[in-house]
Amino acid sequence: MTYSRKLKKTGKEFAFNIAVNSISILIIIIVLVPLIFVLAASFSDPDLVLKGKVLLFPKGFTLKAYHMVFENSDIWRGYLNTIIYTVAGTAISVVLTILAAYPLSRSQFFGRKYLLLILLFTMYFNGGMIPTYLLVRDMGMYDSIWAIILPSAISTYNLIVAKTFFETSIPNELYESALLDGCGNIKMLNKIVLPLAKSIIAILILYYAVNMWNSYFSALIYLNDDKKYPLQIILRNILLIGQTEQFGTNDVGMAEKIKMAEALKYSVIVVSSIPMIILYQFVQKHFVKGVMIGAIKG
Repeated sequence: MTYSRKLKKTGKEFAFNIAVNSISILIIIIVLVPLIFVLAASFSDPDLVLKGKVLLFPKGFTLKAYHMVFENSDIWRGYLNTIIYTVAGTAISVVLTILAAYPLSRSQFFGRKYLLLILLFTMYFNGGMIPTYLLVRDMGMYDSIWAIILPSAISTYNLIVAKTFFETSIPNELYESALLDGCGNIKMLNKIVLPLAKSIIAILILYYAVNMWNSYFSALIYLNDDKKYPLQIILRNILLIGQTEQFGTNDVGMAEKIKMAEALKYSVIVVSSIPMIILYQFVQKHFVKGVMIGAIKG
């Protein structure tokens, strides 16, 4: 009887594992196929892409689209602007998030429950686009880098994740020992908390950097000078409007412009994705630990 129950339990576990693995493989396929298609299309003849003959492998291999990307000054200027926005925005966001999460993680901090309720309220409700635009304009940030960085400097979700990490991963005994040695809160944060928080810092950098790198809506609303446009706005113009005049193609026909826009949009997507792929390689060892914060531990 015991053997029968064990065999039955093993059979259920086997079926469960097959179901989980099948779903995981399906999700991986759903995610990978579009990525592989974009990569293959960026190296393929635009005619074949438009005719739907390219799926997973390049056809009519060509580097013309990449030559156009690397020779265009607008794309490189957008690339530089995006790098500046991402580096500056990520640095400011990570610093502000840690400075807010650390005191909120301390039970001695007066009024932290009320502050957390206020912060949680902002996750679901906000003033809306027009009041935010008026606020940015009246504070003199319109058409500047600060309009891109400051309105979204702190993510409430990331703040709660960092707060949870400080509460669960750093023992209270360590805080008490530091206080007995005469260590203040600022010194405790610099000398004790931050060296032990490398994983959450890496996760915050990844989350904020990816969000800032892919952001285009704020630039669309708050930037008026096209020389300050990030790469995503230029990519948006190529994807949605099919602008190819900026590539010196006014003397070609509409059909040729459509082909060039088709080739450009895939190559720009690939080029714009490379920095985030590189960044992930540096933080992936901390990624699993960071994303499991707050999970059930047995």
